[in-house]
Amino acid sequence: MEILRYAAFTDRPDGGNPAGVVLDADGLTSGEMQAIAAELGYAESAFISDRLPGRATVRYFAPEAEIPFCGHATIATGVALAEREGPGTLALSTPVGVLGLTTDRVAGRLVASLETVEPWADGIDAGCRADLLRHLRLAEEDLSTDLPVLLSFAGNIHPIVPVRDAGVLRALDYDYDGLRTLMAAQGWGATVAIVHRIGPHVFEARNPFPPGGVREDPATGSAAASLGAYLRARGEVRPPATLTVHQGSDVGRPSLITVGIPVAGGLTVSGGAVRITA
Repeated sequence: MEILRYAAFTDRPDGGNPAGVVLDADGLTSGEMQAIAAELGYAESAFISDRLPGRATVRYFAPEAEIPFCGHATIATGVALAEREGPGTLALSTPVGVLGLTTDRVAGRLVASLETVEPWADGIDAGCRADLLRHLRLAEEDLSTDLPVLLSFAGNIHPIVPVRDAGVLRALDYDYDGLRTLMAAQGWGATVAIVHRIGPHVFEARNPFPPGGVREDPATGSAAASLGAYLRARGEVRPPATLTVHQGSDVGRPSLITVGIPVAGGLTVSGGAVRITA
């Protein structure tokens, strides 16, 4: 068994979001996968099993828990497979459903694209919203006046919290233990997406990830997809459209996530990945 290390949504090893990738996880127990993810300490690691032509099964583990779906580890998996077997298409069975994973060579580098399950966006209970803002240490005047706080899903449930400007985003300093407790009570197993709109189809994002034991995720593909679903549901974009999300600069690992927003159905999350050798 080989444990690979990749940085996803970047073109350099010290950027993007690191992920562990195990391409031959058949025979590993859940406990063994969890132990590997904890030892790596990355936001998530992907474990591939049951490989057949054009098909495979994947499970995702953060350092402290199994996660239903992970965008950056899926992108890393696509690039890792393409480096060994060439570009192609794979149907990935995940705990949230079957995802399409396609890898192509674009301008000399490998780019992976995943198609999410059917997304949705919905409101958030007023009391829960108040608790969320309190643990994020955000006041009402810190929020966007154009975009509301909502829940959105494209594989994981993400609270989407739009803020009024980049200064609020830069100053984020949240209550880790309080947010972790709230997210556990609500069944939110992924990240909270705090976002700032810098153009019609361009956002900056920061993603606290206490359920996984990570203070801040440098690049969150599932949250970027959920943001795309949120914007489509609210009529904030006219599909087909392409969304660009910048993330990770605040933790020293800049990343770039591209989300294709079709008229209906699952969204497409794309990005590159590079192997971490040190």
